[in-house]
Parts: sequence; C-alpha cells; structure tokens
Amino acid sequence: MKFGVVVFPGSNCDRDVAWVTQGLLGLPTRMVWHEETDISDLDVVVLPGGFSYGDYLRCGAIARFSPVMQEVVRHASQGKKVLGICNGFQVLTEVGLLPGALIRNRDLHFICDRVPLKVERTGLPWTSAYAAGQVISLPIAHGEGRYYADADTLARLEDNGQVLFRYCTGTGEVSSEGNPNGSLNNIAGICNLPGNVLGMMPHPERAADPVLGGTDGMALFQGLLATEVPSLAPAAPAAG
Repeated sequence: MKFGVVVFPGSNCDRDVAWVTQGLLGLPTRMVWHEETDISDLDVVVLPGGFSYGDYLRCGAIARFSPVMQEVVRHASQGKKVLGICNGFQVLTEVGLLPGALIRNRDLHFICDRVPLKVERTGLPWTSAYAAGQVISLPIAHGEGRYYADADTLARLEDNGQVLFRYCTGTGEVSSEGNPNGSLNNIAGICNLPGNVLGMMPHPERAADPVLGGTDGMALFQGLLATEVPSLAPAAPAAG
C-alpha cells in the first residue's frame, strides 16, 4: 500500500502524516506537490491540515482548483481511498467529494484542544480497528470547523450511515456540552456514500505516536492497513 500526501502552499501537517505512514508504519509514502497531475501510483491520497493558500477567500476554496485535485477526484471515482484532515476536509467539501461545508466556529474563535469523539460506525476500513460507540480522544485545531449542511443532506448522511465520528462528552454523550464548535448533529467526520472518501476535522496523525501522549488516532491507519493489506498490518505502537 502506497500513500501520497498532497502539499499545498500553506500545508503544515503534511510531514506529520508522512511520519505516521512512513516513519511509524514503514509504508511507502511520497509528498505530492499540488501542481502534479499523475498520482496513478498511489493507493491512498491524504489531504493534510494547514492553511492552503493562506485560507484566502475561505478555507479550501483556492486549493480545489489545484491541478492535483482533478486527479484526486478521478482517484476517488475509481474507488481508491482519499482522506482529508482538517483543511483537507474543507477542500473535499469545496471540490464536491463530500457534501456540506465547514464554516466559522460557533464562538468565532480558533480552537486548539484535545477532544473526545464517539465512533459511530465500524463497517468501513477507516474505523474497522475501533469498536462501535467507542470514545476516543483526538486533537483539533481550527477556526472554521463547524460542519453545516441543509436538512435534506443531513438526513441523507444519517440515514446512510455516513457519519463516522461525532463530538461528545468524555462519557460518550452526544450533546451541546460535548460540541466544541457548533457542528450540526455534532458531526466531526463523514464519508461519501461508497465509503472510500473520509473527511474529518480532528487530527488522527497527531495522536499516533506514543511520545505525543496518546495513540487513539493510530487505529484509523491500522484499520485501513489491516483491511486493505492484512499481511502488512503491524501491531499498534506500545504506549509509554
């Protein structure tokens, strides 16, 4: 399995992702400059967090026009995996690979914190290493992370089981108290209908190395690897 991490001008979490996929998991990984137009060698494309193009206009609005994004759309249409993290999630909604939009946080403040999330669905590679209803802890760092969609879109997401992660309290209660940014339905991460494209505001790559104090994010990468290439799935890093 080969990963590609797209690098836009302003990306700042690209190396974090590469450290997980290549440094910790030992998987072939290459950095993909936003002007590239050939990603046919890749199995999984990651759009990382950061401030692509300085977040001018709005988050992800300019990145959607990067030459590489046409190839990412084609990659997804072939059933290959695409993961958008934070700004990457914003780009996925801008380019139309995921529905809805990410707008200014409820209190109009940038939030940098570690928050609990509830895993809603485990029947996909992204979440196969988690348990249904499991509460995990992942970092967030965004000013425009409030998920918004019209009522019909929200209903379809819920009916189709496309919500994979929700913000919650430490005990797993999905409520306003556990919603850091005002996202509708406490949505923190969604997938497309086939399930091969995932967008999430929390950062699993920042919770994958034991030296950072938590490894709840590693299971996302481990589950994907175990599902796609079972013989290559390594053991999770030991906590310490």
